[in-house]
Amino acid sequence: MLRQVRLLLALVSICLAVLCGPAAAQLSDRQSEYYQGWVKTADRAEVVIEADRASNASLENLRSEIHAYRDDFNRARGANTERIQTLDAQIEALGPKPEGDASEPKDIAALRAHLEEQLNALQVPRIISEEAFSRANGLIAEIDQLLRNRQTKELLERGPSPINPIYWGPAWTDVTEAARGLFNEARRNLQTDVAHEKLRNQGLGIFVLVVLAGVLLFYGKHWSELAGSYLRKLGGRGSGVWTFLTSLLRIILPWLGVWLIVKAIVMTGVPGLRGTLLLENIPYWAAIILYYDWIGRQVYVLQEAQGFKRLTAKRVAELRVYLDLLAVLLILHELVNLFEQIENISDATRAVVGFPVTIITALVLLRVRQVRSTEVVVDSDEPGATRGAGLAQLIEFLRRALFLLGIASPVLAVVGYTNAAEAIVYPAVKSLVLIAALVIVQRFLTAVYGWVTRQGDGAKDSLFSVLIGFAMAIFAIPVLAIYWGARKTDLLEVWSRILLGFDVGGVTVSPKNFFTFLIVFLMGYGLTRMLQGGLRSSLLPKTKIDPGGQNAIVAGTGYVGIFLAALCAIMVAGFDLSSLAIVAGALSVGIGFGLQTIVSNFVSGIILLVERPISKGDWIDVNGMMGYVRDISVRSTRIETFDRTDVIVPNSDLISGVVTNYTRGNTIGRVIVPVGVAYGTDTRKVEKILGEIANANPMVLANPAPSVVFQGFGADSLDFEIRAILRDVNWMLSVKSDMNHEINRRFVEEGIEIPFAQRDVWLRNPETLRNTGPEVKAAPNSEEGSAAKPTPIKMTEADMSDSDGDEI
Repeated sequence: MLRQVRLLLALVSICLAVLCGPAAAQLSDRQSEYYQGWVKTADRAEVVIEADRASNASLENLRSEIHAYRDDFNRARGANTERIQTLDAQIEALGPKPEGDASEPKDIAALRAHLEEQLNALQVPRIISEEAFSRANGLIAEIDQLLRNRQTKELLERGPSPINPIYWGPAWTDVTEAARGLFNEARRNLQTDVAHEKLRNQGLGIFVLVVLAGVLLFYGKHWSELAGSYLRKLGGRGSGVWTFLTSLLRIILPWLGVWLIVKAIVMTGVPGLRGTLLLENIPYWAAIILYYDWIGRQVYVLQEAQGFKRLTAKRVAELRVYLDLLAVLLILHELVNLFEQIENISDATRAVVGFPVTIITALVLLRVRQVRSTEVVVDSDEPGATRGAGLAQLIEFLRRALFLLGIASPVLAVVGYTNAAEAIVYPAVKSLVLIAALVIVQRFLTAVYGWVTRQGDGAKDSLFSVLIGFAMAIFAIPVLAIYWGARKTDLLEVWSRILLGFDVGGVTVSPKNFFTFLIVFLMGYGLTRMLQGGLRSSLLPKTKIDPGGQNAIVAGTGYVGIFLAALCAIMVAGFDLSSLAIVAGALSVGIGFGLQTIVSNFVSGIILLVERPISKGDWIDVNGMMGYVRDISVRSTRIETFDRTDVIVPNSDLISGVVTNYTRGNTIGRVIVPVGVAYGTDTRKVEKILGEIANANPMVLANPAPSVVFQGFGADSLDFEIRAILRDVNWMLSVKSDMNHEINRRFVEEGIEIPFAQRDVWLRNPETLRNTGPEVKAAPNSEEGSAAKPTPIKMTEADMSDSDGDEI
């Protein structure tokens, strides 16, 4: 009933489209036939899902068929987008239809009808494709859920216990019969005329393959060392690049030898069905053994390079043996699975045959956990300290995980959860080796980068090393997911969802338009930087614009360029931001409150660049901080003080606060040099000398001429000031110092005294200074003490400090 309703709705939608646009809106015969085929497939899929009796392979095939339909419908959803937008714009340009009894001109009405007919013809396939795409999505999700439920049920299913002696006899019988069948099958094939004919016709080829395989197996290691010696002559000694490539050749050449032997045996025609299935897996099993042995040799090199103490020779040999043993156990596990597929054995036999392999694998994992180096020797001040500590934490985590998995899997296998035990222990082995391989390859790529850039060991702490490690970890996630039971179709479905993108406020963001946006923006950003560099170094220095104005032009060009780059990137990527208007309006309120300080500084920075009350290179004083403006950015301004420290001042403080700019517009400024002379000095003579000193300085402008001001009568001196206008106020301190030196020299020559501070000190009871004996003490309130007349005592500046050097 549900299928009939869906089909009826689809037909109704087609009929409505046909009515909206007479002949042009109809689907083509090919499209209609394709859609009917999809409806039949979808109906069949719903029946299969509801029955839940199809095999996993059948469900996978059905899912693949639906996935192909979904891809076609997804492409049809986005077809003719530009043409539809053009038609919408044309219809909108005609204006709204007249309301009521009003009519529009015939030409406009005919044009409107024609445009609407074309628009309907393009929209009908898109509407149907959208409906079919949604249905395909739902069916795929239902099939995936069904398969996952079956997988979970199989994983948690409890079967016969392998330690029950009842199952041992039948299991041994099944194994011996399988081996006998394999042997008898090969013997019968060897005695046939077909096999003899193949040996006669292809004997030479078989012989050549066997010889080549033997050469690769026996001389592959030697040839790899010769190749490594040749590669080392190219340079890069000490980087480890050529050693790594040599180690790869040591496993590739023997594997090729194994593959050739398998091809030679298959060419004989002797293996039967069982033998052929077995031979097809031998290259894969050989790759496992060679790969695990390679990991064992590379782990030692890695530990030495990462700052760990060396493992003893016994520990190294032990680790390599364990890794090789794990490879053999994985092959035995694959052989057990193949045995189950070929012979169709019972669950009890499967549990008994696989139990010893699972137990030994768990025990080896526990032993691998105990193989560890001594404590990490890493100095916290060394560049590689963080890297060594991070690797040590990873190793410790893996050791704990191996302990838990090595204990859990045998227990599960004993109580009958064979599938769960195998789903734990073997993925753990594969994951452990994969992590080791990732670390090894990451080290190799870093070594290549250090060799190419000539950084050497310094590349281990570079950004490239971190990024390549992060990228490899991301790419390893799907592999780890497959190891731990994820289906390839699940991963493909996740990737399909990623490619479809996700909706953000009505805007669809997919990897395609995201990377398009990123590439276009980076190109625009690079062009902006190139334009800024050309303006800063080539064009603007040849103009008469001051440095502050040049900096403002360069900064403004950067802001405009980045804005245009972002705008072009949005347009090229195809983002429709009109649907984000409401969201942006709501967010602007929160941004206005939460980021008002940042916005204020940004607007102030724009004002500084446009109005230019201060410019780059100006000498300013703001909030008691004095220095030169070195940079005006969007948020803040950097001021370099005279003690060579940088002070970051928010732009809003420069706009709303009081700022003293000593070099605004020009560098002319005034210097004031105060000086005092002793009382009794001829003031006109002092005035003349100071005027000569001011006029003689080369930095003092003659117009306006410097002036000497007699400020007044101070407490200790007659106070004068030299006030002069300098051609460059940045030399104020130097000019002031030069004038003081010249004043001192001229006053010494003229005999003019520069006084120091003098004070009259009156003692209330001076008799205490004359009678210092302990027997004579005047009471503070005695008549003699009160009648004593104060006596003035002259004291110099040296007498004004006590024994500790502090003034009284």
